[in-house]
Amino acid sequence: MEACSCDFLCPCVPKNLSTPATHDFCKVALGFEITSGNFGGVALDGVRFVMFAQSQAVMGTGNWKAGLVIDASASDAQADAIGLIATAAGNGPLAMFAPLISDFRGVERRPIEFKKTGKSVSIKIDGMLDQAIVGIDSMTVPGECVALDNTAHPVNKRLNLATAVRNVIDAFGITWRGEPDRNNGHFAPFAWQGEAA
Repeated sequence: MEACSCDFLCPCVPKNLSTPATHDFCKVALGFEITSGNFGGVALDGVRFVMFAQSQAVMGTGNWKAGLVIDASASDAQADAIGLIATAAGNGPLAMFAPLISDFRGVERRPIEFKKTGKSVSIKIDGMLDQAIVGIDSMTVPGECVALDNTAHPVNKRLNLATAVRNVIDAFGITWRGEPDRNNGHFAPFAWQGEAA
């Protein structure tokens, strides 16, 4: 799941990071919960992590600051694996962000609370992140959300659209406090596979 500082609907994803965000910046947190998977011989079932980023108005111009938080309950081996997966070193989907990040502010270990019930998703890291999003109901497909498809987003090319009912970020020098039901959100399943570089 993710929520950012843009008003709904965020212009960055539909325009492939080439159009200005709502403000002179985009501040975003992308939260992940792995239900099952592995990296090499390391099982990652249940591991959670969050990537924080702040860009200029046009995300594709680069010069991002970013940081990574890995759940404190993850083992050292799991944390090392996530550190690779979330960077260019792991050769995975999130590697597309690496050329855009000029100021990587490190990796921290904190307890991460992640909840998903139907079209409602929330994530919390005490003192750093408190986000909750609710998907937008489709009027044509009962039980599903309105979605963006064929995107270049690294998580999934199809994203369920949502609005943020809570959106507070205070991590790695990135701060944001959104107004309820104004900011953009997305959520999607992810199923990544490949070989490490």
